[in-house]
Amino acid sequence: MTPQSLPLPNIEQWETRAVLKKTAEAHRYLAELKGVAASIPNESILINTLSLQEAKDSSEVENIVTTHDELYKANVFEEATVSPATKEVQDYAYALKQGFMVVRENQIIRLADILTVQEYLERNKAGLRKLPGTDLKNARTGEVVYTPPQHPDDIVELMDNLVQYINDDQLCEADPLVKMAIIHHQFESIHPFYDGNGRTGRILNILYLVAKGLLNLPVLYLSRFIVHNKADYYAQLQRVRDTGEWEPWLIYMLEGVIDTAKNTISLITEMKDLMASVKHRMREALPKIYRQELLNNLFNHPYTKIDFVMDDLDVTRMTAAKYLDQLVEHGFLTKQKVGRGNYYINDPLCTLLMQHG
Repeated sequence: MTPQSLPLPNIEQWETRAVLKKTAEAHRYLAELKGVAASIPNESILINTLSLQEAKDSSEVENIVTTHDELYKANVFEEATVSPATKEVQDYAYALKQGFMVVRENQIIRLADILTVQEYLERNKAGLRKLPGTDLKNARTGEVVYTPPQHPDDIVELMDNLVQYINDDQLCEADPLVKMAIIHHQFESIHPFYDGNGRTGRILNILYLVAKGLLNLPVLYLSRFIVHNKADYYAQLQRVRDTGEWEPWLIYMLEGVIDTAKNTISLITEMKDLMASVKHRMREALPKIYRQELLNNLFNHPYTKIDFVMDDLDVTRMTAAKYLDQLVEHGFLTKQKVGRGNYYINDPLCTLLMQHG
């Protein structure tokens, strides 16, 4: 079944009692997540750490695998040789953050914004598919499971229709979380790009929640749920195409929102507790150097370095080095040497991020 224009006819038949029950639960956890995220005083801490988590997991769905250690090191040492997978994950985090800033300001998602996200992800300006020959195959057997629209005019028409559906709530009275699941399915079924469709589609989920005011920050990383339930994700996407049954797909995505929101609430709460504990200990052990900006630095960058401290606190290289050495001496950071440079690890924060990854 090729994607049909939106809105779907008779949306009421898809908003079943089971779907609406899940929707209510998902909204409850999303609202709690929004509140917990707002309680962290420096929003860049969550944007930087959680966008990397989302980037890592979303890339893993496409079998682009890296480690937390490689990722954090790559952020510290721009000149370092990083693996292609790590570079792709960094590009994803950048695409997500740039997309978020534009959508938060405009409160709409334009086709240009989707194209820009994909451009950042793939580092090319290929744009929408113009050549036929794209098929989705079973990775194991090589069998074609789905052929998306092939003609460039159809792709343009369907994408214009999708963007209209995203932004005009009068076209469809469905709950925004149900719409998010429909939008994701439609985007993946149009498969508008040569590469990066899955990752662009997963960024689109987060941007849609921000555009609709359900989140203020890009902190719901649904890709974690998809990685853990990958076979189901592809099976349910295909089931809608094969049978036209939407309910299992909608429930799958709503369960993803619930599971992810719960996990992220727990992660942010634990980060907040850890920050409070470090703040208290820093004030006691190092009252002369304690500053909120220094605390923020340690949580903004799981691996930090002298240059980051210089920039964040507006201090000299010598002062930044002195601060970091004192933090190491008192057990707040672990110092690692690479070549002629050093980097400094916030071990408890790294452990926390890995536990929730």
